[in-house]
Amino acid sequence: MPTLFVPAEIASGETRCAVVPETISKLVAQGLDVTVQSGAGASSSYDDAAFTEAGAKIIKTAKDGYAKADLIFKVRPPQIEETALIQKNTIILSLFEGYVDAKRNAAIAKTGATVFGLELVPRISRAQSMDVLSSQSNLAGYRAVIEGAYEFGRAFPMMMTAAGTIPPTKVLVMGAGVAGLQAIATAKRLGAIVSATDVRPAAKEQVESLGGKFVAVEDEEFKQAETDGGYAKAMSAEYQAKQQVLIAETIRVMDIVITTALIPGRPAPELVSAEMVASMKSGSVIVDMAVEQGGNCALSKPDEIVKANDVTIIGHCNMPGRLPKDASSLYARNLMNFVGLLWDKEAGALTINKDDEIIAGSLVAEAGQLVHPSVTS
Repeated sequence: MPTLFVPAEIASGETRCAVVPETISKLVAQGLDVTVQSGAGASSSYDDAAFTEAGAKIIKTAKDGYAKADLIFKVRPPQIEETALIQKNTIILSLFEGYVDAKRNAAIAKTGATVFGLELVPRISRAQSMDVLSSQSNLAGYRAVIEGAYEFGRAFPMMMTAAGTIPPTKVLVMGAGVAGLQAIATAKRLGAIVSATDVRPAAKEQVESLGGKFVAVEDEEFKQAETDGGYAKAMSAEYQAKQQVLIAETIRVMDIVITTALIPGRPAPELVSAEMVASMKSGSVIVDMAVEQGGNCALSKPDEIVKANDVTIIGHCNMPGRLPKDASSLYARNLMNFVGLLWDKEAGALTINKDDEIIAGSLVAEAGQLVHPSVTS
């Protein structure tokens, strides 16, 4: 019986856990021996007793867990100090975040483990239940609006009272992927007037279906600005200049700006310049959801809330981790579904079929080498 080990996350600020009681019971029923490090679920409101009741065994130290593991579930990729504990031929499922630290990437590969980066799962129909980017971004988009509303000094909806009328808050969402669409929907539910921008033509209909106003330079380049996989393409300098003029005019009248634009495996594009921030109204708020990859706002700082020209700029890293119980639940289900691709029911063993495009597309390291283009090119 293969052994699954779930260590406590040691990455700074990580509150999520890679299993929850629901997925533990299903993994045990599937034939895995599930072991969890004591305290692994504490930050996401799951105690050891809940995991034990679901069928897991609690292990006191990460060293003991790693020593016996055939399969490891994590949220963040193994940190350098964890790589010494990883046994050769172990299979690891986690986010990989290969753009962050080349030294860490090399250390993970050197362990000899077979490593899958779940954020690299191809965005195809068959893989929707394994799509960690979507599950986590959905929560992040919701939370970004809540964070912006908390820092903003006014109510969102228009309010008519005997003492006078309060105008509705104007919100601009930059990037209409999963996070952006959830941010639009949440801001609308709170009563704001919402605008949104994205370089993908398909986003226009999605934004408008949620009641938002679409803002973009809709020229010929814009019509070709989406990859076959549904991601935004990097745009030309000429297009960026035209779009920047339009966005600068739009931002000037906004109360809250939420930026969500990311290109997988690359630094986040700068969308809001220092000059744009300076043009915003006193008391305005920016929520930079891309701050971990360099940020969409020139003045945002990771894990800080900064003030610039009386504009509040929120740079919370790990926005899904601010909803740890829900984020853990969705992430754990993503991992459980992915394991279904590795599980040979007849043999009761873990197998790796590289002919499966989901497995091939998310395989990051094996046999001591980094193998995914995002970390080798």
